[in-house]
Amino acid sequence: MFKGSIVALATPMQEDGALDETAFEALINWQIESGTMGLVPVGTTGESPTLTHAEHRRLIDITVRVAKGRVPVIAGTGSNSTAEAIETTRHAKESGADAALVVTPYYNKPTQDGLFRHYSAIADAVDIPIVIYNIPGRSVIEMSVETMAALAKHPNIVGVKDSTANLLRPLQTRRMIGAEFCQLSGEDGTAIAFNAAGGVGCISVTANVAPALCAQMQNAWLAGDAPTAMAIQQRLLPLHDALFVESNPAPVKYALSLLGRSGAFCRLPLAPLKQGTKDIVQAALAEIGLLG
Repeated sequence: MFKGSIVALATPMQEDGALDETAFEALINWQIESGTMGLVPVGTTGESPTLTHAEHRRLIDITVRVAKGRVPVIAGTGSNSTAEAIETTRHAKESGADAALVVTPYYNKPTQDGLFRHYSAIADAVDIPIVIYNIPGRSVIEMSVETMAALAKHPNIVGVKDSTANLLRPLQTRRMIGAEFCQLSGEDGTAIAFNAAGGVGCISVTANVAPALCAQMQNAWLAGDAPTAMAIQQRLLPLHDALFVESNPAPVKYALSLLGRSGAFCRLPLAPLKQGTKDIVQAALAEIGLLG
């Protein structure tokens, strides 16, 4: 259903914090022209926690309109309120998004039964493909393979963005659910290893600034050219590391600013990058050939 290099879009903002819709539209077009195979607006990288509901809906609408069906749009619609997640997912469906990316509820700390009920309620309420976003590092809760297998029986729950960095997970998930369940890595640094364990692509932060390289890497793997895929993965490693020296998306937005694609501004509570981090990001871009 979804595969290859899929970008977790950053949200360009002006220095006063307003959305930079012109830069956002240009970023989408650049991604598609560079070979990116899917777009994920308003996820964590898109600063969804600090967007208003109106801005959230607006960014989904823009992404669908600019993409024009050229690549799938998987809209971030998760919330730690089930009712709010249903409302946002319903808007994504009405907007024309191809799927919804729904994060495990943060802060509430639901049980596995709570997770099952949360996702089931969303899938029952909105007839759209749903990708579970399992990211215990940010949401605290980790969905078990057993809970995911139970949810996968619902026809609207089609896959997972796995940000556990546990390479046993895709093997266990494939064994319990089957190869038809769409497994996408949420960790750039292990993207190819994840594919080798049963994945079919990556929802990538790095693709914001290196879309062509990320696409070439995933396409090489899908074509059976493992040596080329692994060589590109090794080339990208300094950038993967640099983009997480401080909390995402501050480093990737600074990298985009160096490429002239976006401003570096992030809304509080994300702070401007320290100079040392800026130097690391700039050096990584230069090392892989993205800056002169």
